[in-house]
Amino acid sequence: MWGNLKAHISGGESAFLIFLKWVIIGGIVGAVVGTIGIAFHWVLEVATSFRMVHPVIVWFLPVAGLLIIGLYHLLGMKNDRGTNFILVAVRQNEEVSLRTAPLIFLSTVLTHLFGGSAGREGAALQLGGSIASYMGRIINLNEKDKRIITLSGMAAGFSALFGTPLTAVIFSMEVISVGIMHYSAIVPGTVAALVAAGLAQSLGFHATAFTLFGVPQGLDLKIAFSVGVLGIICAMVSMMFCIVMDKMAHGYKLYIKSPYIRVFIGGALVIGLTLLLDCNDYNGAGMDIIQKAVNGEAKSEAFLLKILFTAITLGAGFKGGEIVPTFFVGATLGCVLGPILGISPSFAAGLGMTAVFCGVTNCAIASVVLCIELFGATGIAYYALCCGISYMLSGYYGLYSEQKIMYSKVKPEFIDRSVV
Repeated sequence: MWGNLKAHISGGESAFLIFLKWVIIGGIVGAVVGTIGIAFHWVLEVATSFRMVHPVIVWFLPVAGLLIIGLYHLLGMKNDRGTNFILVAVRQNEEVSLRTAPLIFLSTVLTHLFGGSAGREGAALQLGGSIASYMGRIINLNEKDKRIITLSGMAAGFSALFGTPLTAVIFSMEVISVGIMHYSAIVPGTVAALVAAGLAQSLGFHATAFTLFGVPQGLDLKIAFSVGVLGIICAMVSMMFCIVMDKMAHGYKLYIKSPYIRVFIGGALVIGLTLLLDCNDYNGAGMDIIQKAVNGEAKSEAFLLKILFTAITLGAGFKGGEIVPTFFVGATLGCVLGPILGISPSFAAGLGMTAVFCGVTNCAIASVVLCIELFGATGIAYYALCCGISYMLSGYYGLYSEQKIMYSKVKPEFIDRSVV
């Protein structure tokens, strides 16, 4: 008995020391990645504001594309796989080059400045993951611990930019291998995300949040039915988004061999479409359009055009993220469909925003938590229903080709397959 008690106490001390280690490492990762993420956030805001005041700058998008490709070639990263490589790095413990951080920082800023359609959170995952991975090598962490610190860096980068620390942690753990989460990363990841978000807010970068109108206060089966229908449509649109993104990227590479010509033509196409539509709604991330959709205002064709602009931009070789464009697509889609389904366009915009995000990332738990952080807990049952349906019916498509789906979406069966 005494032997067992002594072993238990000894094991507890060991667990506490490990806990203490990860709290310290998480705090350092959060501070370092958070600081760089805040700088990234600020520069992106300045770039976006400048472009909106001087929309003519979009004419230089093809030149910006040439500069981006040139930088990646100059630093020996011709075959950069973006966020996909970060997923592989965590799952297989591959080394992430520190060069990824300055490259994704600068190239994403150039894409936003000159009007390419891209987001920022995907870039934040690469930024945080590469910096944290390098820190892991500096302090000589073992193979398993390097995976945890990389996950923590991803969470800190996401949290610094978007101000949703819980979503950042869960998303970073869930997106790698859907169905199997590395819970050992929850403490360092949470510490890193909270430190990064806290630093951002202390410097005036407030957390992203939306006020939805017309959110049901109680359970209404008629509204639940309408929400379910919206979830089905969001699943179909999320599959469309992934298919268009994939086909556009493959089409560029199939018909245009030179990456320089690809990116130049992609930039020219964005310019042409911008002139044809005579508006700048689809340049950059489009956070202003998302806000309008949440307020109940959206064009019926907006979600389709954003998919097209984003596929043309990122498929050509410009850099950035896909997450904010999915918010744009979902919010505008929901806003348009809400009145048809008998629910508030604002409420439907929030539902669509997170349900399309869920469909393209296959991260159901993170999506529901995102609803709470963005909109509050009122109406959480409806958010969970919409996201759950979108997850189940979106098939095995996804934005990240290296993502693994470990369990079937429709029955309790281990499948271990990559997304389409």
